[in-house]
Amino acid sequence: MTWAFAAPIILLILVLLAFSIRIANEYERGVILRLGRLVGTRGPGLYLLMPFIERQTLVDQRIVTAAVEKQESITKDNVPVKVDAVVWYCIVDPAKSVVKVQQVYHAVTQISLTALRNIIGRHTLDDVLKEKDKLSEEMRKNIDDVTEPWGVQVQMVEMKDVVIPESMQRAMAQEAEALREKRARIIKAEAEMEAAQRLRDAALIIMDSPAGLELRRMQMITEVGAEQNSMTVVMMPSEFVSMARAFSEKAGKKE
Repeated sequence: MTWAFAAPIILLILVLLAFSIRIANEYERGVILRLGRLVGTRGPGLYLLMPFIERQTLVDQRIVTAAVEKQESITKDNVPVKVDAVVWYCIVDPAKSVVKVQQVYHAVTQISLTALRNIIGRHTLDDVLKEKDKLSEEMRKNIDDVTEPWGVQVQMVEMKDVVIPESMQRAMAQEAEALREKRARIIKAEAEMEAAQRLRDAALIIMDSPAGLELRRMQMITEVGAEQNSMTVVMMPSEFVSMARAFSEKAGKKE
């Protein structure tokens, strides 16, 4: 009789013990509620859960990648744009993520959507196109400030693509072309100015040394003569002509 009475009790204990065994992975934590009251977290590994009295919610603490769908917003300078982003975050306090907010993953996504629209509305189109890293960091801080009480830490935010109207794309292309043309003209003018300065310096040097002019003339004749099938016309200076005439007159008088 004693064994017949004790066997069901032992069996019931074994069944309850089997139902109370829980296992959490390394990246998981079990948030335990006992009769509706938070008693803490358990895991990772093997632990016991009191049947019918305690209830647990498993929380994944790995980094979550959330895609923020394209949001159409108007920039500070009244240009409509469409921007999407990616948010990386993880749960650092499992208890808060269960007690403080309902459906924490959905809540973070909605906060990210709102933050993205707000960021676009506070900056001009040039800022959105040229300072994406700065805006992404600002967006990360804004999201993190909201989700910190929920036990969520935002690791990184990256703005992916910015879509602007076609008319604005054509205007930006014309602006870029005008800037390139302006830069080319400035470079050409600077080159001409430098060349003029060099020529002026060379002229001053030749004026100080007339023999330098003759050397330069002879060098030019040599360069022209080096070309094939070319005829070279040498212009003699007036001083040479006068000298030749003087020699001729002296020779005539002697005769």
